[in-house]
Amino acid sequence: MANFKTHLSLSAAAGIAATGIAVNLQLIAYTHMPWFIFLVVVGGMLPDIDADNSRPVKLLFSLLAILGMFAVLHAFKNDYAPHRLLMIAAASYLLVRYGVAALFNRFTEHRGVFHSFLAALFFALQATCISFYFLHWNAVDAWLNGVFVAIGFIVHLLLDEIYSVDLSNSRMKKSFGTAMKLCSYRNIMASVLMLVCTMALYWLTPSPLPLVKVSKAAFLGNPSIARRYFSPS
Repeated sequence: MANFKTHLSLSAAAGIAATGIAVNLQLIAYTHMPWFIFLVVVGGMLPDIDADNSRPVKLLFSLLAILGMFAVLHAFKNDYAPHRLLMIAAASYLLVRYGVAALFNRFTEHRGVFHSFLAALFFALQATCISFYFLHWNAVDAWLNGVFVAIGFIVHLLLDEIYSVDLSNSRMKKSFGTAMKLCSYRNIMASVLMLVCTMALYWLTPSPLPLVKVSKAAFLGNPSIARRYFSPS
């Protein structure tokens, strides 16, 4: 499979390309390119969330913990006094960085259910729900966040499959077919659980129709469709 440096660099390249297209279609503002590139990079590291406790995985959980901390700060900034809010944010960071990471290391296997298209959909919907309900972004921006996470995720799966082909010896490595799959065929219970969670997330997400309409207008080159970026719903 591709190493961490390869995943990081190619995810960033894919993020630049995807955001460039989105800006050209007027789906996102030029000033928000760094944010969406960042989402693609995060998505590009998510499939390795079930790997051993290596440096890349520690970095991934650190990033997720930081994102969770800022999400908490943004969501509850008007509900608690500053000192209590900082304590809650710090607790959320520690929970994700050490608690959730330990659970993943204990109950998951590498190249399992998190290396699948089902997992890509799961994380995309999760990002959409977090953006809509906790960060209070409108439906279009929330769905765009989910889409860009999914782009990075699928780039990771594709790279792992490409690196499973030994072109010099014209053979397939044993890892071929373990990355780009619909779900985990070796652990059906894990796949069923993720499917149930994915269906629940889809039920919670806002309607995707606003994004569909905006995207259709963008591809048809209709400049009369105006929208405010990252505005509250």
